Amino acid sequence: QVQLVESGGGLVQAGGSLRLSCAASGGTFSTYAMAWFRQAPGKEREFVAAKSWSGFRTIYADSVKGRFTISRDNAKNTVYLQMNSLKPDDTAVYYCAASKGGTTYYTTQYDYWGQGTQVTVSS
Repeated sequence: QVQLVESGGGLVQAGGSLRLSCAASGGTFSTYAMAWFRQAPGKEREFVAAKSWSGFRTIYADSVKGRFTISRDNAKNTVYLQMNSLKPDDTAVYYCAASKGGTTYYTTQYDYWGQGTQVTVSS
């Protein structure tokens, strides 16, 4: 059983930056694809970014390409999401997720989820 704990959320002005972290425990982190999703009030959870277990494959949602960067440190069992040029539309609860399968956009393919961290971008 893998436990995921996100941190780094907060309140930031539009144009600012935040770095989210997700620490994993209880499993072999280096064998999981890792992803970030987000959910805004009244909306469905949506894909943000994912990185394969090896780090060679990375995918992003079109809405964050060029602004967000996902990275992972298998030695520290941690995945990161660097968020730059933040916009009010980026306001959401951000979730970390782990998949025993491939690197994918689909929430149903992820086996483990964190509790989420709130990101609020003011205009």
